[in-house]
Amino acid sequence: MVLHRNRTPIARWLTGIAALALAALVLTPAQALAGLNVVATTSSLGALAREIGADRAEVRVLAPPDRDAHYLDARPSFMAALRRADLLLELGAGLEEGWLPAAQRGANNRAINSGQPGHFRGADQVELRRSITMDGPNMGHVHAEGNPHFNADPLRMAELALALGERMGELRPDHADDFMQRAEHTAERLHDHAKALAAQVQPGQRIVVYHEDLDYLEEWLPVEIVGYLEPAPGIPPTARHLRRLVSDLEGTEGTVLYAIFQPARGAEFLERNLGWSSQAVPLDPPADATLDGYLELMTLWAGTLPQR
Repeated sequence: MVLHRNRTPIARWLTGIAALALAALVLTPAQALAGLNVVATTSSLGALAREIGADRAEVRVLAPPDRDAHYLDARPSFMAALRRADLLLELGAGLEEGWLPAAQRGANNRAINSGQPGHFRGADQVELRRSITMDGPNMGHVHAEGNPHFNADPLRMAELALALGERMGELRPDHADDFMQRAEHTAERLHDHAKALAAQVQPGQRIVVYHEDLDYLEEWLPVEIVGYLEPAPGIPPTARHLRRLVSDLEGTEGTVLYAIFQPARGAEFLERNLGWSSQAVPLDPPADATLDGYLELMTLWAGTLPQR
């Protein structure tokens, strides 16, 4: 009986150790296998994160691709997603300033606060085009740092992919090499597809856009932005402004492009009075897209223009 009593605590201790070890095997791999919990403000960013993270990243996109990411509400579902996030991706430069800071505060997740490794601001990783909102009567609008709509430029998205691969590797060092390898492959595919599409478009295309959200097409396609349907950023088209556009562009050929969530009235006015074609296009791929979805969007953008 004495021997039996002496062994019982040891047996219980071993059982306890086994239980702790089993718990560690259940909890630690759950984090390791799930990898990074990534929340992206837009689906273009989400597509990069999915491509680079593969099965080591779970990605949630906040802004629906058929909505203007300038004008969302900080919904409770956003806060819940951000509360669990390891990494927050935003385009930055004022694009999400109307709702993202409030969602971050509501999430109360210090890991994704500004300045933390878990907060990735795309505008800090690339050189932005000068925004039309920085000059003249437009000065002081939402784009004071520069044009944040660089998701329409695959060349800048390639730069962003490399920076994102590095950041994901910093957060998960065990997978850093794999993240970086996938980021480099992503950047290469973006460059190659942009080059191929640009070669198919007839040179010297002139386009009118609604807002400056498609200005970055000038960076990789043979196009020139010659006007905006908005008389000033954030101001809906007026009859006077549209008549002035017709007067300025009369006798020329071109294309009018606008986002699928923007009103068609101004584009249709130019189409009737100038004979230009007009088309509504998405600014981002589907919410669940990977890189292939973004490449298809590039093909759609280029396909709105006359081909060689």
